[in-house]
Amino acid sequence: MLSLSADDASDLFIRASHSVARGGRATAPRGLSTKEMLGAELVLQHPRSRFVDATPVRVLNPAFAAAEALWILSGSEDSWIFTFNERLRRFADHGRLQGAYGPRLRRWQDEVDQLDVVRRKLRSDPATRQAVITLFDPSRDFAGYRDVPCTLGYRFWLRDGVLHMFTNMRSQDAWLGLPYDLFTFTILHELLAGWLDVELGNYYHLVDSLHLYEQHFEDAEGVPDHIASLPEMPPLTVPWEDFDAMVNQLIAGETVGHPGWDDFATVLTSYRLWKTGDFDNARSLVTGAGQPLSQALSRWYDQLETSPTSIAPAPAAPLERSA
Repeated sequence: MLSLSADDASDLFIRASHSVARGGRATAPRGLSTKEMLGAELVLQHPRSRFVDATPVRVLNPAFAAAEALWILSGSEDSWIFTFNERLRRFADHGRLQGAYGPRLRRWQDEVDQLDVVRRKLRSDPATRQAVITLFDPSRDFAGYRDVPCTLGYRFWLRDGVLHMFTNMRSQDAWLGLPYDLFTFTILHELLAGWLDVELGNYYHLVDSLHLYEQHFEDAEGVPDHIASLPEMPPLTVPWEDFDAMVNQLIAGETVGHPGWDDFATVLTSYRLWKTGDFDNARSLVTGAGQPLSQALSRWYDQLETSPTSIAPAPAAPLERSA
Protein backbone atom coordinates (compact mmCIF):
# COMPACT_ATOMS: atom_id res chain seq x y z
CA MET A 1 0.00 0.00 0.00
CA LEU A 2 1.24 3.45 -0.90
CA SER A 3 1.44 5.80 2.10
CA LEU A 4 2.40 9.44 1.65
CA SER A 5 2.26 12.42 4.00
CA ALA A 6 2.97 16.06 3.25
CA ASP A 7 2.53 19.52 4.75
CA ASP A 8 1.00 21.02 1.61
CA ALA A 9 -1.15 19.83 -1.27
CA SER A 10 1.37 20.60 -4.01
CA ASP A 11 3.96 18.32 -2.42
CA LEU A 12 1.38 15.60 -1.85
CA PHE A 13 0.24 15.84 -5.48
CA ILE A 14 3.81 15.68 -6.80
CA ARG A 15 4.72 12.67 -4.69
CA ALA A 16 1.52 10.84 -5.60
CA SER A 17 2.03 11.52 -9.32
CA HIS A 18 5.64 10.37 -9.19
CA SER A 19 4.70 7.22 -7.29
CA VAL A 20 2.10 6.14 -9.84
CA ALA A 21 4.16 7.13 -12.88
CA ARG A 22 7.22 5.25 -11.64
CA GLY A 23 5.69 2.35 -9.76
CA GLY A 24 2.18 1.85 -11.11
CA ARG A 25 1.10 -1.35 -12.82
CA ALA A 26 -0.40 -1.33 -16.29
CA THR A 27 -4.15 -1.86 -16.58
CA ALA A 28 -6.80 -0.81 -19.09
CA PRO A 29 -10.34 -0.31 -17.74
CA ARG A 30 -12.74 0.51 -20.58
CA GLY A 31 -9.80 -0.14 -22.93
CA LEU A 32 -7.93 2.98 -21.73
CA SER A 33 -4.26 2.49 -20.91
CA THR A 34 -3.42 3.46 -17.34
CA LYS A 35 -0.87 2.94 -14.60
CA GLU A 36 -2.43 2.07 -11.27
CA MET A 37 -1.54 1.57 -7.64
CA LEU A 38 -4.08 -0.33 -5.55
CA GLY A 39 -4.41 1.03 -2.04
CA ALA A 40 -3.14 4.53 -1.26
CA GLU A 41 -3.23 6.65 1.88
CA LEU A 42 -2.45 10.32 1.23
CA VAL A 43 -2.24 12.52 4.32
CA LEU A 44 -2.35 16.31 4.20
CA GLN A 45 -1.08 17.62 7.53
CA HIS A 46 -2.03 21.26 6.94
CA PRO A 47 -5.41 21.24 5.18
CA ARG A 48 -5.40 25.02 4.59
CA SER A 49 -2.39 24.47 2.31
CA ARG A 50 -4.91 23.04 -0.11
CA PHE A 51 -4.16 24.64 -3.47
CA VAL A 52 -1.96 22.65 -5.87
CA ASP A 53 0.39 24.77 -7.98
CA ALA A 54 3.03 22.92 -9.98
CA THR A 55 3.46 25.62 -12.64
CA PRO A 56 4.31 25.28 -15.47
CA VAL A 57 3.81 21.51 -15.59
CA ARG A 58 0.44 21.30 -13.84
CA VAL A 59 -1.62 24.47 -13.81
CA LEU A 60 -5.00 24.54 -12.10
CA ASN A 61 -7.83 26.89 -12.94
CA PRO A 62 -8.61 28.36 -9.51
CA ALA A 63 -11.94 29.72 -10.74
CA PHE A 64 -13.12 26.19 -11.44
CA ALA A 65 -11.73 25.01 -8.10
CA ALA A 66 -13.70 27.71 -6.29
CA ALA A 67 -16.82 27.18 -8.38
CA GLU A 68 -16.88 23.41 -7.89
CA ALA A 69 -16.41 23.78 -4.13
CA LEU A 70 -19.32 26.22 -3.87
CA TRP A 71 -21.46 24.14 -6.25
CA ILE A 72 -21.04 21.08 -4.01
CA LEU A 73 -21.36 22.89 -0.68
CA SER A 74 -24.56 24.61 -1.80
CA GLY A 75 -26.15 21.27 -2.66
CA SER A 76 -26.49 22.25 -6.30
CA GLU A 77 -26.74 20.15 -9.44
CA ASP A 78 -27.53 23.18 -11.59
CA SER A 79 -25.87 23.68 -14.96
CA TRP A 80 -24.07 26.92 -14.07
CA ILE A 81 -21.00 24.82 -13.28
CA PHE A 82 -20.54 24.25 -17.02
CA THR A 83 -19.49 27.90 -17.36
CA PHE A 84 -16.36 26.99 -15.44
CA ASN A 85 -15.74 23.63 -17.14
CA GLU A 86 -17.41 23.06 -20.50
CA ARG A 87 -16.00 19.54 -20.71
CA LEU A 88 -18.39 18.42 -18.00
CA ARG A 89 -21.31 18.67 -20.43
CA ARG A 90 -20.14 15.45 -22.08
CA PHE A 91 -20.99 13.50 -18.97
CA ALA A 92 -24.45 14.90 -18.37
CA ASP A 93 -27.67 12.94 -18.78
CA HIS A 94 -30.82 14.96 -19.44
CA GLY A 95 -28.73 18.14 -19.02
CA ARG A 96 -27.61 17.21 -15.48
CA LEU A 97 -24.62 15.56 -13.92
CA GLN A 98 -26.41 12.64 -12.32
CA GLY A 99 -23.51 11.96 -9.96
CA ALA A 100 -23.37 15.50 -8.58
CA TYR A 101 -22.16 15.43 -4.99
CA GLY A 102 -24.10 18.45 -3.76
CA PRO A 103 -27.62 16.99 -3.62
CA ARG A 104 -26.29 13.82 -1.99
CA LEU A 105 -24.44 15.85 0.61
CA ARG A 106 -27.14 18.40 1.42
CA ARG A 107 -30.43 16.61 0.62
CA TRP A 108 -29.97 12.85 0.40
CA GLN A 109 -33.11 11.29 -1.08
CA ASP A 110 -34.54 14.84 -0.92
CA GLU A 111 -34.77 14.43 2.84
CA VAL A 112 -31.47 14.45 4.76
CA ASP A 113 -28.90 17.22 5.00
CA GLN A 114 -25.98 14.95 5.83
CA LEU A 115 -23.68 17.88 6.55
CA ASP A 116 -26.05 19.18 9.22
CA VAL A 117 -26.61 15.73 10.69
CA VAL A 118 -22.87 15.15 11.09
CA ARG A 119 -22.42 18.63 12.57
CA ARG A 120 -25.12 17.96 15.16
CA LYS A 121 -23.86 14.45 15.96
CA LEU A 122 -20.37 15.74 16.72
CA ARG A 123 -21.74 18.56 18.83
CA SER A 124 -23.89 16.23 20.93
CA ASP A 125 -21.31 13.44 21.21
CA PRO A 126 -17.74 14.53 20.36
CA ALA A 127 -16.53 10.91 20.62
CA THR A 128 -19.11 9.59 18.15
CA ARG A 129 -18.13 7.01 15.55
CA GLN A 130 -21.19 7.81 13.45
CA ALA A 131 -20.09 11.07 11.80
CA VAL A 132 -20.40 9.60 8.32
CA ILE A 133 -21.45 11.17 5.01
CA THR A 134 -22.31 8.77 2.17
CA LEU A 135 -22.14 9.79 -1.50
CA PHE A 136 -22.36 6.55 -3.47
CA ASP A 137 -25.99 5.60 -4.07
CA PRO A 138 -26.57 2.14 -5.60
CA SER A 139 -30.12 3.03 -6.61
CA ARG A 140 -28.75 5.73 -8.92
CA ASP A 141 -25.18 4.74 -9.62
CA PHE A 142 -25.93 1.32 -11.09
CA ALA A 143 -28.52 2.87 -13.43
CA GLY A 144 -26.13 3.43 -16.36
CA TYR A 145 -25.61 7.18 -16.14
CA ARG A 146 -22.41 8.69 -17.56
CA ASP A 147 -21.50 10.30 -14.23
CA VAL A 148 -20.85 7.94 -11.32
CA PRO A 149 -19.21 9.30 -8.14
CA CYS A 150 -15.68 8.12 -7.48
CA THR A 151 -15.98 9.37 -3.88
CA LEU A 152 -17.71 6.86 -1.63
CA GLY A 153 -18.01 9.14 1.38
CA TYR A 154 -16.45 11.07 4.25
CA ARG A 155 -15.90 10.30 7.92
CA PHE A 156 -15.01 12.67 10.72
CA TRP A 157 -13.31 11.94 14.03
CA LEU A 158 -13.08 14.44 16.87
CA ARG A 159 -10.36 13.42 19.29
CA ASP A 160 -8.60 15.53 21.93
CA GLY A 161 -10.16 18.70 20.55
CA VAL A 162 -8.88 18.06 17.00
CA LEU A 163 -11.07 17.16 14.01
CA HIS A 164 -9.66 14.68 11.50
CA MET A 165 -11.32 13.87 8.18
CA PHE A 166 -11.15 10.66 6.13
CA THR A 167 -12.29 10.49 2.51
CA ASN A 168 -12.78 7.14 0.77
CA MET A 169 -12.37 6.98 -3.01
CA ARG A 170 -12.98 3.92 -5.13
CA SER A 171 -11.04 5.60 -7.96
CA GLN A 172 -8.82 8.69 -8.30
CA ASP A 173 -6.98 10.18 -11.26
CA ALA A 174 -3.81 11.50 -9.63
CA TRP A 175 -3.19 14.07 -12.36
CA LEU A 176 -6.59 15.53 -13.19
CA GLY A 177 -8.86 14.93 -10.24
CA LEU A 178 -6.71 14.79 -7.12
CA PRO A 179 -5.77 18.52 -6.98
CA TYR A 180 -9.39 19.66 -7.23
CA ASP A 181 -10.67 17.08 -4.77
CA LEU A 182 -8.07 18.05 -2.17
CA PHE A 183 -9.20 21.65 -2.52
CA THR A 184 -12.92 21.01 -2.09
CA PHE A 185 -12.80 18.30 0.54
CA THR A 186 -10.45 20.19 2.85
CA ILE A 187 -12.81 23.18 2.75
CA LEU A 188 -15.55 20.87 4.00
CA HIS A 189 -13.15 19.68 6.70
CA GLU A 190 -12.29 23.22 7.77
CA LEU A 191 -15.90 24.35 7.84
CA LEU A 192 -16.94 21.53 10.11
CA ALA A 193 -14.01 22.20 12.47
CA GLY A 194 -15.11 25.84 12.64
CA TRP A 195 -18.73 24.98 13.40
CA LEU A 196 -17.54 22.74 16.23
CA ASP A 197 -15.00 25.33 17.45
CA VAL A 198 -12.17 22.77 17.43
CA GLU A 199 -8.71 22.54 15.91
CA LEU A 200 -8.24 21.45 12.31
CA GLY A 201 -6.46 18.09 12.22
CA ASN A 202 -5.07 15.87 9.47
CA TYR A 203 -6.89 15.22 6.23
CA TYR A 204 -6.72 11.55 5.09
CA HIS A 205 -7.40 10.71 1.43
CA LEU A 206 -7.84 6.95 1.02
CA VAL A 207 -7.95 5.62 -2.53
CA ASP A 208 -8.56 2.10 -3.85
CA SER A 209 -7.30 2.77 -7.39
CA LEU A 210 -4.87 5.69 -7.67
CA HIS A 211 -4.01 5.96 -11.33
CA LEU A 212 -2.79 7.97 -14.30
CA TYR A 213 -4.00 7.81 -17.89
CA GLU A 214 -1.43 7.27 -20.61
CA GLN A 215 -1.51 10.85 -21.88
CA HIS A 216 -0.25 12.04 -18.49
CA PHE A 217 2.56 9.53 -17.90
CA GLU A 218 5.29 11.83 -19.19
CA ASP A 219 3.98 14.94 -17.45
CA ALA A 220 3.64 13.15 -14.12
CA GLU A 221 7.14 11.73 -14.40
CA GLY A 222 8.53 15.17 -15.23
CA VAL A 223 7.10 17.23 -12.38
CA PRO A 224 10.00 18.67 -10.36
CA ASP A 225 10.63 16.94 -7.05
CA HIS A 226 10.45 20.20 -5.13
CA ILE A 227 8.32 23.28 -5.73
CA ALA A 228 8.16 26.27 -3.42
CA SER A 229 5.20 25.94 -1.10
CA LEU A 230 2.35 28.42 -1.32
CA PRO A 231 1.16 30.17 1.85
CA GLU A 232 -1.78 28.66 3.66
CA MET A 233 -5.14 29.99 2.57
CA PRO A 234 -6.87 32.36 5.00
CA PRO A 235 -9.18 30.68 7.54
CA LEU A 236 -12.65 30.12 6.12
CA THR A 237 -15.22 30.77 8.82
CA VAL A 238 -18.95 31.41 8.79
CA PRO A 239 -21.71 30.67 11.32
CA TRP A 240 -23.80 27.66 10.35
CA GLU A 241 -27.00 29.71 10.27
CA ASP A 242 -25.44 32.09 7.73
CA PHE A 243 -23.73 29.44 5.62
CA ASP A 244 -26.25 28.79 2.85
CA ALA A 245 -27.03 32.46 2.29
CA MET A 246 -23.33 33.28 2.13
CA VAL A 247 -22.59 30.52 -0.37
CA ASN A 248 -25.39 31.76 -2.63
CA GLN A 249 -23.95 35.27 -2.48
CA LEU A 250 -20.51 34.01 -3.45
CA ILE A 251 -21.92 32.01 -6.36
CA ALA A 252 -23.55 35.22 -7.59
CA GLY A 253 -20.16 36.95 -7.39
CA GLU A 254 -21.11 39.09 -4.39
CA THR A 255 -18.51 39.78 -1.73
CA VAL A 256 -19.42 39.18 1.92
CA GLY A 257 -16.80 41.17 3.82
CA HIS A 258 -14.54 38.21 4.62
CA PRO A 259 -11.16 38.23 2.82
CA GLY A 260 -10.96 34.49 2.32
CA TRP A 261 -14.50 34.05 1.05
CA ASP A 262 -14.42 37.26 -0.99
CA ASP A 263 -11.54 35.73 -2.96
CA PHE A 264 -14.01 33.08 -4.16
CA ALA A 265 -16.44 35.73 -5.40
CA THR A 266 -13.63 37.63 -7.13
CA VAL A 267 -12.33 34.69 -9.14
CA LEU A 268 -15.83 33.61 -10.16
CA THR A 269 -16.64 37.12 -11.39
CA SER A 270 -13.31 37.45 -13.15
CA TYR A 271 -13.66 34.14 -14.95
CA ARG A 272 -17.19 34.90 -16.07
CA LEU A 273 -15.83 38.11 -17.64
CA TRP A 274 -13.01 36.18 -19.25
CA LYS A 275 -15.47 33.75 -20.80
CA THR A 276 -17.34 36.64 -22.43
CA GLY A 277 -14.10 37.94 -23.95
CA ASP A 278 -13.77 40.88 -21.57
CA PHE A 279 -10.14 40.02 -20.84
CA ASP A 280 -9.05 43.43 -19.58
CA ASN A 281 -11.69 43.67 -16.88
CA ALA A 282 -11.22 40.01 -15.99
CA ARG A 283 -7.55 40.65 -15.41
CA SER A 284 -8.06 43.91 -13.56
CA LEU A 285 -10.06 42.14 -10.85
CA VAL A 286 -7.21 39.79 -9.97
CA THR A 287 -4.05 41.65 -10.96
CA GLY A 288 -2.18 42.74 -7.86
CA ALA A 289 -4.72 41.09 -5.58
CA GLY A 290 -3.35 39.90 -2.28
CA GLN A 291 -5.50 36.77 -1.96
CA PRO A 292 -4.27 33.34 -3.10
CA LEU A 293 -7.02 32.36 -5.55
CA SER A 294 -6.88 35.73 -7.31
CA GLN A 295 -3.11 35.49 -7.54
CA ALA A 296 -3.38 31.98 -8.93
CA LEU A 297 -5.98 33.05 -11.50
CA SER A 298 -3.70 35.85 -12.67
CA ARG A 299 -0.93 33.27 -13.19
CA TRP A 300 -3.38 31.01 -14.98
CA TYR A 301 -4.31 33.82 -17.39
CA ASP A 302 -0.60 34.45 -18.02
CA GLN A 303 -0.01 30.81 -18.79
CA LEU A 304 -3.11 30.59 -20.96
CA GLU A 305 -2.04 33.54 -23.10
CA THR A 306 1.62 32.57 -23.46
CA SER A 307 1.24 28.81 -23.85
CA PRO A 308 -2.41 27.79 -24.17
CA THR A 309 -1.65 24.20 -25.13
CA SER A 310 0.31 23.66 -21.91
CA ILE A 311 -2.80 24.10 -19.76
CA ALA A 312 -4.73 20.94 -19.20
CA PRO A 313 -8.47 21.59 -19.21
CA ALA A 314 -10.15 21.65 -15.85
CA PRO A 315 -10.60 18.03 -14.87
CA ALA A 316 -13.31 15.94 -16.38
CA ALA A 317 -14.30 14.91 -12.90
CA PRO A 318 -17.33 12.85 -13.99
CA LEU A 319 -15.11 10.99 -16.46
CA GLU A 320 -12.99 10.04 -13.49
CA ARG A 321 -16.06 9.26 -11.41
CA SER A 322 -17.18 6.81 -14.08
CA ALA A 323 -13.75 5.14 -14.19
